[in-house]
Amino acid sequence: MDLKGRLVAGSHNRNEFVLINADEIGRVTSVKELSGQICQICGDEIEITVDGEPFVACNECAFPICRPCYEYERREGNQACPQCKTRYKRIKGSPRVEGDEEEEEFDDLDHEFDFGAIDPRDPQQIAEAVLAARLNTGRGPHAGLITSPKMESSSLNPDIPLLTYGQEDTGISADKHALIIPPFMGRGKRVHPVPFTDSSMSLPPRPMDPKKDLAVYGYGTVAWKDRMEEWRKRQNDKLQVVRHEGDGGSNEGDEPDDPDLPKMDEGRQPLSRKLPISSSRINPYRMIILLRMVILGLFFHYRILHPVNDAYGLWLTSIICEIWFAVSWIFDQFPKWLPIERETYLDRLSLRYEKDGKPSELAAIDVFVSTVDPMKEPPLITANTVLSILAVDYPIDKVACYVSDDGAAMLTFEALSETSEFARKWVPFCKKFNIEPRAPEWYFAQKVDYLKDKVHPTFVRERRAMKRDYEEFKVRINGLVAMAQKVPEEGWTMQDGTPWPGNNVRDHPGMIQVFLGHNGVRDIEGNELPRLIYVSREKRPGFEHHKKAGAMNALVRVSAVISNAPYMLNVDCDHYINNSKALREAMCFMMDPTSGKKICYVQFPQRFDGIDRHDRYSNRNVVFFDINMKGLDGIQGPIYVGTGCVFRRQALYGYDAPVKKKAPGKTCNCLPKWCCCCCRSRKKSKKGKSKENKKKTKSREASTQIHALENIEEGIEGIDSEKTSLMPQIKFEKKFGQSPVFIASTLLDDGGVPPGATSASLLKEAIHVISCGYEDKSEWGKEVGWIYGSVTEDILTGFKMHCHGWRSVYCMPKRPAFKGSAPINLSDRLHQVLRWALGSVEIFLSRHCPIWYGYGCGLKPLERFSYINSVVYPLTSIPLIAYCTLPAVCLLTGKFIVPEISNYASIVFMALFISIAATSIIEMQWGGVTIDDWWRNEQFWVIGGVSSHLFALFQGLLKVLAGVSTNFTVTSKGGDDGEFSELYLFKWTSLLIPPMTLLIINIIGVIVGVSDAINNGYESWGPLFGKLFFALWVIVHLYPFLKGIMGKQDGVPTIIVVWSILLASIFSLLWVRINPFLSKGGIVLEVCGLDCD
Repeated sequence: MDLKGRLVAGSHNRNEFVLINADEIGRVTSVKELSGQICQICGDEIEITVDGEPFVACNECAFPICRPCYEYERREGNQACPQCKTRYKRIKGSPRVEGDEEEEEFDDLDHEFDFGAIDPRDPQQIAEAVLAARLNTGRGPHAGLITSPKMESSSLNPDIPLLTYGQEDTGISADKHALIIPPFMGRGKRVHPVPFTDSSMSLPPRPMDPKKDLAVYGYGTVAWKDRMEEWRKRQNDKLQVVRHEGDGGSNEGDEPDDPDLPKMDEGRQPLSRKLPISSSRINPYRMIILLRMVILGLFFHYRILHPVNDAYGLWLTSIICEIWFAVSWIFDQFPKWLPIERETYLDRLSLRYEKDGKPSELAAIDVFVSTVDPMKEPPLITANTVLSILAVDYPIDKVACYVSDDGAAMLTFEALSETSEFARKWVPFCKKFNIEPRAPEWYFAQKVDYLKDKVHPTFVRERRAMKRDYEEFKVRINGLVAMAQKVPEEGWTMQDGTPWPGNNVRDHPGMIQVFLGHNGVRDIEGNELPRLIYVSREKRPGFEHHKKAGAMNALVRVSAVISNAPYMLNVDCDHYINNSKALREAMCFMMDPTSGKKICYVQFPQRFDGIDRHDRYSNRNVVFFDINMKGLDGIQGPIYVGTGCVFRRQALYGYDAPVKKKAPGKTCNCLPKWCCCCCRSRKKSKKGKSKENKKKTKSREASTQIHALENIEEGIEGIDSEKTSLMPQIKFEKKFGQSPVFIASTLLDDGGVPPGATSASLLKEAIHVISCGYEDKSEWGKEVGWIYGSVTEDILTGFKMHCHGWRSVYCMPKRPAFKGSAPINLSDRLHQVLRWALGSVEIFLSRHCPIWYGYGCGLKPLERFSYINSVVYPLTSIPLIAYCTLPAVCLLTGKFIVPEISNYASIVFMALFISIAATSIIEMQWGGVTIDDWWRNEQFWVIGGVSSHLFALFQGLLKVLAGVSTNFTVTSKGGDDGEFSELYLFKWTSLLIPPMTLLIINIIGVIVGVSDAINNGYESWGPLFGKLFFALWVIVHLYPFLKGIMGKQDGVPTIIVVWSILLASIFSLLWVRINPFLSKGGIVLEVCGLDCD
């Protein structure tokens, strides 16, 4: 797409397109002014030939006419130029008509009678024909010729060979006939007539007489012998063993599952494999889980049958909380029943898809980077993410990076402009010396020996020069940030004086800028660079834009128009590629010929930089990523976590996963008819099931019945059968929107756009698909793309894919694939958890709740357990707060939730604690998690549960039931006041009040309880032990709070301390028995024994 480096802004609804350059600005009212020549007959754009020149029909006057009109004029018209009346000469690739001169230089015998014979069963060819018709960019002789939508391919028997055309031989019985079906034998209407007989007339089948010479049918001729020689040569190439070093490519044939291939060929081996957890670890783990279930049953049997009569309210509250904790544990535990690990083989991927001397056959990938506010998401971090993408170890022509600026900030635009210039130096440096990571900020910040394994003599000199260039780059970016702090009253203006189109964040046109990838932009060594495209979707008042999910869907559409890669990677602006081979790791799963077809996405774990060694606030979330996700990978795959995920584009379009077809059952006609009577009922049931299957695959079958898309706009005059042929297209528009080019791109399973597509045509569609009203009356956000309805669109999107029968894969390479920035302080961390929990509450209260949605589809039961756990966990906040309050109540009132413990009860309680500890220890072993990470996770589970989860629950109820919407805060991505300087800095937030209150209450309870025991003597210490253990359990889990308070008293807002002490005091005053200096029975008077009289 050659826009010559200009920013394109426009609105499809207003029919406005603006091209802004540093030295010129042009406003056009129609895209045709940006394009090439226009056909003077039909008004379409004239295509570009293979040589890069416009198509010329008449060599005398060069009258502008497109190829479809040229073909039609020669076939049905007067065969002469409309302007100079000169007879049209036959152009190579065009079918011969009567009157053509015999000119050897234009003879094309191979395509003599090829009238666009497109396989009706191949969606790739159909979609290419549709794109060619829409964009007027044909491929050779097929240009402008559209297939019929109702080609009766189902009537053909694939087991009967198709030979040549001829007459029927009555000497052969009908069951030995070989059917001969010419192309375009359907009953639909054609856009342009072709010189064939009426399609409604069926050709008689042609037999093959065994007595005749095979040469009569084409066998045994010179052409047939040549074909046989080529086939033998291909077979010999397949059977050659691939050398691992040297020429090293594996000659892959057309059939990946060819049984004749030798097993020793490493290029033919699977690209990945499962590594189950060793039985010595997983079997005891499962036994302990079952044993823990039994112990839980005994525990609740004792607790329910032994109430505490003098503290019935406390006992009942504790029982309800414990039952909820047990249910939550079941939903969390059983999805970890089948944990697995995976291993990839990158060398086999290269052997299979990267052969020496041939272009790379690796699939193309579109990378999406999303950002909103450059003040909260620093442009320098976004620039490092983009640079790591551009320098990734993947074929350059297969990578396109799209940056979504949902805030339409000129700061982001200017930062990307600077990034594209620096990338011309950074990308060749990374690939020359193979450095890791390829984000310059973190590469130069590494405290390692950068000379290790670097033997290139110029490495040190070039590294120093590159570091100086990067420091200058940082100065320019920071200068832009400083300049953007104060916005001018009239708004921002560009270098040529043009007002920035995004000055009004809520009312601006769509904007597209191709920074890299257009003609003439190369790196300093003259090599091509991956595409870098800036996208800011149109926003207007009165439209719902759906925040990040809407921005991602806009990127899906605009990328489908511009590059249309079959796979997509989405990362947050602060998640850079830490492993340059991350895309290859994902392709080992996606492009595996045996198991890759059913994979909807490959999820990578999140790893973080800038976290203190102790990870005080559990930012790493290691337990989830190293234990829970491995367990899900053994069922149907991990859930989607919002970043670091490679998608299959077709899965995001809402299609069902491919179903493996079963081999046809064997039938026997040797049994008498009465034997088959008992089978009729079975056949009927099978028919019923087949009807259901037809309904499920209706959307997939419709893709092979699409009609010429331009007819939707132009209209067709004909009979009702033509209108019925348009029904599939209307359904496509209801699903994908009103862009014919985008709809055609959805049919290309392997991606790609026509090579002759002009920038003007793509520009019109790209602006169209990012317009604010494009998604109206379509299924975007409902069944297609990122799903709307929750601020955590990631869980909902992955859930819908799994419901369609797809499976996902969890990839954990030894070197982390991606690394990001975590919130610095506790307040930002709690706000982040608040947003996640709020999204889960929204899903729980929506129709997509996994408790009642998606039954009868492809979702497995244990996978459903995981999704249920991911949406109900905020509900745990209420029983958790109640349970954390019980110790203080027990210490202040002298009551307890458990009666006097018997020996049996002691055994049950000890067994429960031991089973909990054993389960956690074995999980840490097979998950590779340290006890420190596990303990931090337990602590923050309590902190987040009594704060963020509680607020999210109430906010979700207000939003769904009362319509009161709350905006989440974008967490800060970095600090600049020194390493870990803001670790214990508490910013004001109401989220800090509940845990602070619980901490103070329990501390007061401990003091009161110990004082009471000291006053009452030795016998009161026994009952006090259980209460103290209970209270200390809460205090230890809230220890990060206490450490923060003690570490930096000046960092705690006074309002938090005041509110916490006030609430604790009010609660403490409710204790009517506070008097630790007097015994509970009052003052005891005894006779001293002295006679006072």
